[in-house]
Amino acid sequence: MIDANQNWFQVAFRVSGSVIPAILPRVLFCTLFGVLLSILDLLGFSLQTRALDNFILPDLVLGLLLVFRTNTAYDRFWEGRKSWGTLVNTVRNFARQIWVSIAEKNPSDTQEKVATLRLLVAFAFAMKLHLRGEKPNHEIADLVSPEQYSILQCMNHPPLEIALWIGDYLQRQYDRNCLNTYQLTAMFKLLDAMVDVLGSCERIIKTPMPLAYNIHLKQILLIYCLILPLQLADDLLWYTGIVVGIMSFTLFGIEEIGREIENPFGYDQNDLQLDSICKTMKRNIEDMISIEPSVHCNLEEFQSEVFHPKNSSLDC
Repeated sequence: MIDANQNWFQVAFRVSGSVIPAILPRVLFCTLFGVLLSILDLLGFSLQTRALDNFILPDLVLGLLLVFRTNTAYDRFWEGRKSWGTLVNTVRNFARQIWVSIAEKNPSDTQEKVATLRLLVAFAFAMKLHLRGEKPNHEIADLVSPEQYSILQCMNHPPLEIALWIGDYLQRQYDRNCLNTYQLTAMFKLLDAMVDVLGSCERIIKTPMPLAYNIHLKQILLIYCLILPLQLADDLLWYTGIVVGIMSFTLFGIEEIGREIENPFGYDQNDLQLDSICKTMKRNIEDMISIEPSVHCNLEEFQSEVFHPKNSSLDC
């Protein structure tokens, strides 16, 4: 991450987090090729480059391809960020409704409620690991019971299993008259929203850029960077290699940025900070658990007060 107060020149000359390490071999190759053509031109070898001066079609095609590539990749990145933002808000709202709305009839109900709130966070951690193709680890083990953790280790889709556990808890509380039909419906909608976010992220990661498009873009880039010094050698002489290096740095850099951000769920510095997002959700839920709800009524007593107000001494 870049500090907003960081000096402009510090950011401009920063290598960590940039695409320089990835594109440097390609840039050096094109630069050396430009230097070689300069030497050949100075030695008197006729390169017949004037025929390429008005050959502008590759410039237009390459520009359109790079713009499309970058826009498509950023759309995927931004969709992923919006999906995780939706998940954060949904988990907060879901946790608040569970913590405040579900009545507690027995002392063990509080512990079960706390365990369910932590399942919401476990869903986020499991979703993060699932998108990265990893198995449940200690991050989830701290949020679920040992029996549940053993089950998740054997599951092909841990987030869905956690969603089922949350749904089972809600249905049990409804059967015990600890929440009403409207509350159950509202909470299931929030659970559906969490699963919808999961599906959106899976759509991003399981729909890569078409292979033919990637291949063709790389071929056009390589051809363009190899033709460019032929157009410049007569006029720039020894400066041909430097100019070609700058141009290839620009073009390969744009293409590499698109490649890095098209899958925003990994570990690269340019990917979404999923670890930080999940830890934020965990802190939010733990803070909520540490606070006793200001309204903590028994549902049966509440219904009795609503329908028989004169016979009830309910004090919430």
